[in-house]
Amino acid sequence: MLSAMKKTKPSLSAREIFGQNLRRARRLKEISQEELAFRADISRTYLSEVERGGRNISIDNMEALALALEISLGDLINPDLFASVTDRLQD
Repeated sequence: MLSAMKKTKPSLSAREIFGQNLRRARRLKEISQEELAFRADISRTYLSEVERGGRNISIDNMEALALALEISLGDLINPDLFASVTDRLQD
């Protein structure tokens, strides 16, 4: 009976979605945390905490990171942006 039950994904907060999308976008562009932090004029430690969903981030810093990655801020907060990539990696 348990095998018939579907696994449900826990819902993520907007902060966690942003952090995950930020990390995936950075990795897809093959940019280190240090380089992205430099480009966005923020600290690498802060960037790491944002990617892990552990820090609340201001809209200004969100914009700076989006510009540094050359990606829209809307994409970074889209919960479905990297869903297909994540699903493939988990299978």
